Amino acid sequence: MRGPRSLSLGRYETVSDVRPDLVTPTGVADPALLDLEFAAPPSPTPAPAPPPPVDPPTVKLHPIGATAQVRQPIAQPAHPGSAGEHLLQNAYGTDDRADRFYRDQVLDHLNQDMVEFVGRMEMAFIGTADAGGECDSSFRAGAPGFLHVLDERRIAYPEYRGNGVMASLGNISENPHVGLLMIDFVRDLVGLHVNGRARIVEDADLRLEHPALPAADESGRTPERWVVVHVEETYIHCRKHIPRMQPVSRERDWGTDDVRRKGGDYFGVRARQNAPAAGLR
Repeated sequence: MRGPRSLSLGRYETVSDVRPDLVTPTGVADPALLDLEFAAPPSPTPAPAPPPPVDPPTVKLHPIGATAQVRQPIAQPAHPGSAGEHLLQNAYGTDDRADRFYRDQVLDHLNQDMVEFVGRMEMAFIGTADAGGECDSSFRAGAPGFLHVLDERRIAYPEYRGNGVMASLGNISENPHVGLLMIDFVRDLVGLHVNGRARIVEDADLRLEHPALPAADESGRTPERWVVVHVEETYIHCRKHIPRMQPVSRERDWGTDDVRRKGGDYFGVRARQNAPAAGLR
C-alpha cells in the first residue's frame, strides 16, 4: 500500500501528483508555478486635519437683564479711535491735527461740564449695529434730564412703549457698542459724542440701584426698561455747522396708535402697499 505523500510540493510537482483525483481547471496555473507575494497592507488613509480653532467671538451677547460682559482689548492703542482712522490720518496727512484733537478733547469719562450738558438735553441720536455690522440710527427725546447720568462713566436713558420693532434694543442684544450724539441747537450750538457699551436693564431692576429715577415723564409715560451706557469715549462736536433753532410749544400725542396724529404714514408707504391696483409706487 502506498503511504501518505507529503503535501509539500517539489519544484516541478503538479497538482495531479499530489491529488490525482483533482484536475487543474483550464486557465489556472499549477501551484508550483505560482509565486504569490502578499503586498504590504495599504497605509491607512490619514485622518483629515482638524479644523483651525475658531477665534472667540468679538461680541458678547447681552440678553435683556443680563450683566454686561466687557471684553478687554488685547492691547491698548497709542491713541483713541479705530485702526482705520489712524491709517487714513497717515494717508491723508492729518496726523498732527488728529493727535491734537485726541490730546485736547477726548476723554474716557464724563467731566463735570459734560454732566451738566447731558442733564439739559432734550434729544439724542442713538447709533447701533447688529452682530453682522448692519447699522441703525434712532432718535430719543424727552424733557431736560430724560438722559440720566448715573456717574461719570454711566448714562441711562428710558425706553417707552413704541412701535414694537425693537430695532435698537435688538442690535444692543447682539452687539453692545453704541454711539450717542447730543446737540444743543438752542443755546450754545455745540454737541457731545458719547461712545461705549450698552446693556438693557428692566425698570424695576435699575430702580433697586437708583431709586431716585423718575417714575414717569411729564406726559405720564412710564419707562418699560432702560439702556445703561458704560462710557468709553467722550468728545466735542464743534459748532461750525450746527444750525440755531428756536423751541415752540406744541401738543404731543404721546403713546397714541392713531396713524394720522403720529404721522405714521407720512411717506405713504402703507397707502401704496394697500393699493397695488392703483399703480402707485
